[in-house]
Amino acid sequence: MPEATSNVEFAHKIQEHGHHHPSAADSRSKWVEIVEAMVLAIVAVTTAWSGYQAAKWDALSNQHYNLASRTTVMSQEKATLGGQDRLYDITTFNGWVGAKVAGKDKLAAFYERRFRPEYAKAFAAWWKLDPVNNPSAPAGPIFMAEYANANSQQSAKLAEDAEGHFEKGVSARENGDKYVKVTVVLATVLLLTALSQRFEIFGPRFAVVSVAFVLLVMSTYWILTLPRA
Repeated sequence: MPEATSNVEFAHKIQEHGHHHPSAADSRSKWVEIVEAMVLAIVAVTTAWSGYQAAKWDALSNQHYNLASRTTVMSQEKATLGGQDRLYDITTFNGWVGAKVAGKDKLAAFYERRFRPEYAKAFAAWWKLDPVNNPSAPAGPIFMAEYANANSQQSAKLAEDAEGHFEKGVSARENGDKYVKVTVVLATVLLLTALSQRFEIFGPRFAVVSVAFVLLVMSTYWILTLPRA
């Protein structure tokens, strides 16, 4: 009995010693748990930020696409008006030529008064070249450097602006896609971290959480270097 009593007391002492001095495996597991908690916290913040940026870039992309569409419509409207102006210039000029050839000076003067201001400037420069007797003169005022068509010029400018808006929309869409890719990687990090917690053996658990940590570092670097909306 005394021996049994002493064995029991010895067992209790060993148990108490085990509680006060955890094993190395338990200590390593606690460090892994701390790393897992840090990874989960960082993943939560970075995922929220990445999703926020993806949404902002997507909205910005749609905005530029809408501007590109509206500007294209305006460019087409100005192009139509420019074509009408050019047709009017040609029609009045042909009428002037017909009247001039027929010797109807009053009718020719009437057509001249109906020239658009832009066309009248080009016509005056063309007439100074003596096109009747000068074979090297341009075929008509619309071929002169002085000829201008404001609506056509505005159409070209609006078309250029529309192309710029479209390119910005494409660029914004690409930036949004990059943030979406980062979100996918972060989801993988979250999955690996949750999976590592299912392992009771230190080796596999440490390996899985290490891969998750490396992916998290890569994702964080991408987020820090990607443009912000």
